Order: sequence, then C-alpha cells, then structure tokens
Amino acid sequence: MQINPEQLKRFIVESGLVSTTDITAAEKTIEGKGEKIGQALVAAGKLKAADLKRIEAYVIGIPFVFLGNEKIEPEVLALIPEPIARTNNVVAFKRNDDRLQVAMLDVDDLPTIDFVKKKTGLKIVPCLTDEASIKSALQQYKKSLKAEFDAIIAKESVSAKTIAEGLPADASEKELKALAEDLPIVKIADTLIAHAISQNASDIHIEPGEESLVVRYRIDGILHDAMTLPKDVAPGLTARIKVLSGLKLDEKRLPQDGRFKMESDGEKVSFRVSTLPTYYGEKTVLRLLRESSHGYTLENLGFHGDALERIHAAMKQRAGMILAAGPTGSGKTTTLYTMLDILNTPDVNISTVEDPIEYQVPRINQTQVKPEIGLTFANGLRTLLRQDPDIIMVGEIRDGETAGLAVNASLTGHLVLSTIHTNSAAGAIPRMIDMGIEPFLIVSTVKTVMAQRLVRRLTHAREKYVLNDAELAALGKLIDLDAMLALLKKEKIIDATITWQQIPFYRPKKSEESEDGYKGRVGIHEVLTVTQTIRELILKGASQDLINDQARKEGMMTMLEDGIFLAVQGLTTTEEVLRVISE
Repeated sequence: MQINPEQLKRFIVESGLVSTTDITAAEKTIEGKGEKIGQALVAAGKLKAADLKRIEAYVIGIPFVFLGNEKIEPEVLALIPEPIARTNNVVAFKRNDDRLQVAMLDVDDLPTIDFVKKKTGLKIVPCLTDEASIKSALQQYKKSLKAEFDAIIAKESVSAKTIAEGLPADASEKELKALAEDLPIVKIADTLIAHAISQNASDIHIEPGEESLVVRYRIDGILHDAMTLPKDVAPGLTARIKVLSGLKLDEKRLPQDGRFKMESDGEKVSFRVSTLPTYYGEKTVLRLLRESSHGYTLENLGFHGDALERIHAAMKQRAGMILAAGPTGSGKTTTLYTMLDILNTPDVNISTVEDPIEYQVPRINQTQVKPEIGLTFANGLRTLLRQDPDIIMVGEIRDGETAGLAVNASLTGHLVLSTIHTNSAAGAIPRMIDMGIEPFLIVSTVKTVMAQRLVRRLTHAREKYVLNDAELAALGKLIDLDAMLALLKKEKIIDATITWQQIPFYRPKKSEESEDGYKGRVGIHEVLTVTQTIRELILKGASQDLINDQARKEGMMTMLEDGIFLAVQGLTTTEEVLRVISE
C-alpha cells in the first residue's frame, strides 16, 4: 500500500487545497533530503495534516476515519491495550462479528497489524486517521480505566474493611506487615497509584478523617478529590505504602520520609513518601517523579524573547551564580535541570548536591543530602569544592552557611546554579542579605536571577472573546498597556495595526480532552540580569521595589506581563495568570 509520490502530488493539486507554486517551492526545500512532499507542505503551513491524511487514504484506496467526536465501546477499545495503542498510534474503534476496524496513522505498519490480529484473533480492517483522532481515542482509555478503577476500589475496600476491623489499635509490626500484604489492601494501593499515574498527577494525598479516608490527586497544580474509602482501610493502606518505601510500620507518633520506585506501562516513576501523625491517624503524601520528565528545552518551558537570551548569556559565564526563585512546586528544579542538560558537555565536570535527587542524569555527579548523618547542603557543598568541579548545582539555598559557601564557590571560579524561596526575582537580593551575605559579595557573584510560576495550559477546545472596556481598565491597573502592546508587536505575536480592543483572548471550555478546559502546565518567568546600575542599587541598600523598577526600565518582563503574553497567544487565560501570581 505504498503511496506513489507523483500520484499523491497530482491529487493534492486536484484537491485545490494547495497551489502548484506552493508545491514547486516545497519540492525545492526537500530536494536531496529524501523527505516526502506531503510532510513538507504540512511543515510549511500550506496543507493541514488531517487533509493530507484524507488525500493519502483516497490515493491508496482505503477508508479515512475521524474519531474526534465518536464514542468507542469500552470492550472494543480494550481489545488493543493502551500501551500498544499509544506507542504504535493504533486504535480499535468498531467490531462487526469477526472483523475489527482499526484506525492508524501508518497503514503500512504491518508488524502492528499482525500483532493486533494475533492478539484479538479477528480479521483486521485498517483505516487511515489523523493525530487528533488518535489523541481523542487515547483520552477514552482514561475514562474506561477510571470506571474499572472505581469498580476495583468498591469491591476491594469492603474486603479490606472486614480484615482491618479485627486489628487492635496497638498492633505490632508483624500484624501490620501481614495486613499490608493482604490482597485487597495491595490491590487498593496499586489501583490508587496506577490511577494517579494515568491521570498525570504530581501528588497523592491520603487523608484520614473521622468518618472516612479521602484520597486526593494534585493535577496541574490543583487538588482534586479522587475517591472516598471506608476509614477502616486507612491502617492497611498506610502500612502498605510504608512497606513499599521501607518505613517503620509500628512508628505512628513521628513523621517519616521514604522513597520507592515502580514501572507503569514502560514508564519508570519514583515516589517520595511522607507520613505525618494527625488527629484521626497518619496522613500520607506521595510525590510522583517521572524519570521521563526531563529532556525539556528552555523554549518549551515557556522562555522566549529577551528572557531566553538573558538565560543563554548567563550560561556562557565561567563563574558566578544563577538563581531560580519561586515557591515550592513552581518548576525551579526542572528549569535548572534543563540548563544543566545544555551545559552537560564532555569538557566540564558537573556536580550537584540535592534533596531529593529528582532526576538521574548521565555524566553528572549527584549527591543526596542526608541531614541525619551530618550530610547537609553546606557539608555536601564543602566537599564538592574538593572534587574539581566546573559547574555546581545546589538544590536549595536555605540558610546562611549554604549561601556563604555558594558565594565563595562562585568567587573561586565556579558556575553555581541554585534555587531560593522568594516571590520575585528582585526579592532574591534582600533574602540573601537577610541570610548574612554582604552586599559587595552579592554584586560580585550573582549574575542572573529568574523567578517563575506554573500556569495551566488551555486545551484546543477553547472559547474566543475580546476584552470590554471595564476588563481593559482593570488590566491597565496591573500592567502598562502601551508597553505591553509594543512588546507583543515587537515579538510579532500580533499585527502592527492591532489595538487592545481587537486582541483575542480565550476561556476554558469543557471537552472530551479535559473537564475543566485545561491540560498540562507552562511556565511564566521574569529574568533579572544584575547590571552595573542594579549593582549600585544593591550596594546602596535599595529596596526590592527599587531594584524591580530599575530592572523593568532595563527591559525585564515581569511574570504578570509574561502571563498576559501567553494569554494573548491562547496558551492560558488571564484568570489563570492572576490566580497564580496572587498566590
């Protein structure tokens, strides 16, 4: 079923979707590269990917299907396991007796067709589809998976409750271990974890109450109720998680921390576990750290324009400090790992001291802090300096001793990257002074400070609108509208003739892809470069506001302005930006 290139080209011309001139131009760009004309036209924006797939289906004489609005029967969908569907872009969508219709992006993928045929025992009828259809169908796996999880939880929690009722309040470690290994408890724990991974949650909260046990997932930074279990399940579920993470089962009066790792659908996920005694029992929180989460670029983290140029300029320095500022969970560590990935070349020695090590990176020497045995950030950093490093990453500057050592490391010819808990880029300066670092040392070492937050991304199902006069007046109280408009035009986000009244904004819209209209997150940033004028302000003891005002005069875009920039592009909403900035 190979597509004849000349025949495809003829059909594209006959479709009237692309002019002969555009096809000739595309042919010149792929000359000698072995690329296909269809992909070249799509890449150039001359032809939609869905239209190309329709034409290809017509040329090779097989059906084209669009599954965007089609509800697939769960038992048909389940004929091809989700990992296979996701990896090979193939979805079963209709069954007629012994025939199974499958939608594919590549109908020449004979090994996949053969695998599905052997697995199902049915005659396979391949149909061509587009990426949007595959994406929509994969979303339906999650819904059928949730129904399956709800059934398992309902069934097993009854068994677990019966078993837990016979457990004494002062149960021994042996009794708790037996409970943790009981089949219903194991199934509930495995189901909660698998469901959290499939929902792309970052945290699982297991919270005992007076009447029940509430499980909540943090998804895209927002906590959602996942399920409610009988309160008698709590001891067994907590014990099961303690067994997985190597914690003491019979210690219920003190907080404990642990870790474990598991694999789900070929994806390795590390879990950081924390238990805390509360009035009704132990609350357990699991932080999910996906090992496949790194490999970002600064651009897809949300950096652009002057901010991106400032970060790249800072990374070219051979010594000094680059600080990432923001609250917990704002993506600071991911940004630093992305920078380390760029800096990670064979001619430099990179060492880190972290708590915890969130991603394992080849060719980088990573050290885990262990305060209980005396290995603190300060002691770890002190030792690193004797390991001949070129670049050092300190997970967090949280006290004067660590700050002092980081400053000394940057003074002695090392590039130091670290995070600091402040609400803005300018706020990092008074925070370091508060830790006991002299202003003259700060101006000699700190080169760049970037602050960030994470805002939720809009899905493609979004609703367009323009700001009315009242909304525009309210926005004008938060940002300089004229300067913002000039910036949008400078970066060619809008045409030079457009006014604020004509700029489209977007609202979230419920869809198959997302119930609240958001999916995933992107960063909003402000990047402060410590220039000569800002150095002079620091030495004079200027306030955070004065430093911030000077940085803005020198071209720094604030996080709020960056958020509006993304909202104009349709990546997020103004409400989401204001929610995150005001936190």
